[in-house]
Amino acid sequence: MPKKNFYNQNIKEVVDQFASDKSRGLSQVVANQKLKTDGPNVLNKAKRTTLLQKFINQFKDFMIAILAVAAVIAAMTGELVDAIFILLVVVLNAIFGVFQESKAEDAIEALKKMSTPNANVRRDGKVVSLPATELVTGDIVLMEAGDIVPADLRLIEANSLKIEEAALTGESVPVEKSAAILRSKKPSLGDRHNMVFMNTNVTYGRGVGIVVATGMKTEVGHIASMLEQTKESATPLQANLKQLGKSLTYLILVISIIVFVIGIIKGAESWVNMLLTAISIAVAAIPEGLPAIVTITLALGTGRLAKKNALMRRLAAVETLGSTEIIGSDKTGTLTQNKMTVEKYVVSNQVVDADQPIKKDPTAEKLALVMALNNDTKMTEEGLLGDPTETALISFNEKQGQDLNHLFNRMPRVAEIPFDSERKLMTTVNKNSNQYIVTVKGAPDELLRRTSKIEISGKVSVLTNENRQKLLEINHRLAKQALRVLAFAYQNVKEVPGKLTSKAVEKDLVFVGFVAMIDPERPEVAQAVKEARRAGIRPIMITGDHKDTAAAIARRLGILTADQGPEAVITGAQLDQIPDDKFQDSVTQYSVYARVAPEHKVRIVNAWKKRGKVVAMTGDGVNDAPALKTADIGVAMGITGTEVSKGASDMVLADDNFATIVNAVKEGRTVFANIQKALQYLLSSNLAEVMTLFTMTILGWELFAPVMILWINLVTDTFPAIALGLEPSETGIMNRPPRGKTSSFLSDGVGIAIIWQGIVQALTVLAVYALAIAYPDHAGNINLIHRDALTMAFMTLGLMQLFNAFNVKSVYQSIFKIRPFANKYFNGAILFSLLSMAIVVLLPGLNDIFHVSDLNLGQWLIVLAASFSIILIVEVVKLFEHLVLKKR
Repeated sequence: MPKKNFYNQNIKEVVDQFASDKSRGLSQVVANQKLKTDGPNVLNKAKRTTLLQKFINQFKDFMIAILAVAAVIAAMTGELVDAIFILLVVVLNAIFGVFQESKAEDAIEALKKMSTPNANVRRDGKVVSLPATELVTGDIVLMEAGDIVPADLRLIEANSLKIEEAALTGESVPVEKSAAILRSKKPSLGDRHNMVFMNTNVTYGRGVGIVVATGMKTEVGHIASMLEQTKESATPLQANLKQLGKSLTYLILVISIIVFVIGIIKGAESWVNMLLTAISIAVAAIPEGLPAIVTITLALGTGRLAKKNALMRRLAAVETLGSTEIIGSDKTGTLTQNKMTVEKYVVSNQVVDADQPIKKDPTAEKLALVMALNNDTKMTEEGLLGDPTETALISFNEKQGQDLNHLFNRMPRVAEIPFDSERKLMTTVNKNSNQYIVTVKGAPDELLRRTSKIEISGKVSVLTNENRQKLLEINHRLAKQALRVLAFAYQNVKEVPGKLTSKAVEKDLVFVGFVAMIDPERPEVAQAVKEARRAGIRPIMITGDHKDTAAAIARRLGILTADQGPEAVITGAQLDQIPDDKFQDSVTQYSVYARVAPEHKVRIVNAWKKRGKVVAMTGDGVNDAPALKTADIGVAMGITGTEVSKGASDMVLADDNFATIVNAVKEGRTVFANIQKALQYLLSSNLAEVMTLFTMTILGWELFAPVMILWINLVTDTFPAIALGLEPSETGIMNRPPRGKTSSFLSDGVGIAIIWQGIVQALTVLAVYALAIAYPDHAGNINLIHRDALTMAFMTLGLMQLFNAFNVKSVYQSIFKIRPFANKYFNGAILFSLLSMAIVVLLPGLNDIFHVSDLNLGQWLIVLAASFSIILIVEVVKLFEHLVLKKR
């Protein structure tokens, strides 16, 4: 079996291991045998679930299962209206879940689609074009600019070869490759300069390599395996609902059983009626509308986010955004533009911002001329094609208003010495009227060794040692700012040099200037980072780029703060030296991770998750996919993002705008707050119903008929609760700290409010019933007295819940500060529910069905006063909390 560390082996060792030949390649017979043994060069297909399986999976939720059972029991006991309502909610919820799952792209399938269609391969001594799927280990592959690397290769030859690996390693600029053996024992993926990897792009030069891994054994295949093995974590919303559903169901079942047993012991009702009452209590107390309300609220939030360029792939992820505490962001293409840009240039010993016009200085004009001539960028109708560094130089010239087509026609290239990674220089010779101009660009230290003169303000003079030292200091200063510095020089000659060699041509040059480039940060990101910090969210950078570059960008964006030193930046190699338990303890001290591999990203996400944090991970490359899937919420880039990263994510940013995440967080917090309001409304109402019925049973009072309980449950629970999901964001919602994983729907005072508001409502209803019994309107007729009392209690219970819906719009703020009538859907829902409650009493034909009686004016006034009292009571409590307890 071949050794794995091919980068540490010489070319002969690698070729011999695969029984291949550099000049002839494999024979077709051997290749066919290998193809049968190893399989095609493709990635595994993911296992798919059928629509039926997806539908059945929706019913594995404990609360949904209990509701389905309750619907069956209700139907068996004759309560068909409630049974149909519950089943409708359950089925609709399941259908919606299947729809969302079916829409989601599959990450492994996206990886498979990325496979390159053809490759140039040596077989039996001939170069043939083969489908990439037919490649096997030992094949000799030829590559040139524009090709996609078809498998993982150990390079045999590399002529000015540059590979763009951003999607795999996060490296922002193409990597120079060579066939030389590496001495480092464990280089990171981005530092394996004699290896090229499947699905990366050849941007410059030519190369020959031997296939050392295909299909799932490649680095991309390794990522695919990680995706297959990574389990999607339940969102805080799902965990909260699951726990809440279990707790409520157990509690309510116990209460229903107690009510049934006490009723039977007291003998007030027959066992059939008590069973119906117990079932009615269970159905009324379980907030069966909650799954629908949550789904609708999330769907509406998803719609609002889509208008703001944030596309949700999982409904529950909307709410997760609101609880996010850590945002781990890739750098290249996410925080930066993934586009090299000239930021500064140096002429006449002065550092100048790139937006300054070159026409102010003749040397600056000469620098622009040299950088345009010494360039292989192709100018097409679709845009600039070529190495990102070179296209940046052409873009600089275009922004300066240079007519490049005219320049290239006037000064055509007649000779060149291509870039070489050993000498780190590139030279061109262009005709210039009756003479020629030699232009050279490359690494500053290498080029300065070959210069003897310098141009300053249009005049050429001798380059002194003092001047040379000053230029090297400028270069060092720019490099420390993570700027990529190129040096430029020229020489005017009368004829094309006879020998086009470095030694003959690249000497006695005139230094003209430096150009400093960077993959610049997105302009909106710094403000987004500031807003995230204000919202209590910590942004961290996780990138495959170099340490200095990552740190510089992080400081410019505010990810690295003024009080954080070099110890806040760590590389993947350093991370490998830290055991998991120690890293989990020290993870809080790092804000920037550089030179990391996909495994590192997953490890970082897991370390934060083990500390109980809700983690969001953003990214755009193939290398980000496992971490996106591992995180509580994965955020992919819609424009620059690969299909793989989108497939593994929960949310896709359509505009690749990091600031969109901040808007999404606000929407997520609003969604959670609205679900919390709906839950507070439902549970306080249901608690009032259960306590009222339980107390009536204990006291031996007349009980509500099952149809009365179910009508209140149907009318008051559904529409007002759904309308609460449409509430606008509360003022200052982004100034609050994140909730985190330890928070639940009952946190932040909501649980206490549910209990005391439910108790107050129950006591008020019981008081109205007792008052009606004590001061009856039909004295002497015990049946009418109890019917009036039950009717008044029934109406008070229903109307009081509707009035309390106004209170739950804010846990702590007064109803007079929150614009109570701003939500037109809520206003309509309350009005509809009020009429639905009143019509039962006011419409004569319904009286007997619902076992209610007509009420006179005095009785109606008592009902209305008692119902409205909940607003006054809650306002007094909120005032006390604000003044005494200092709550917001």
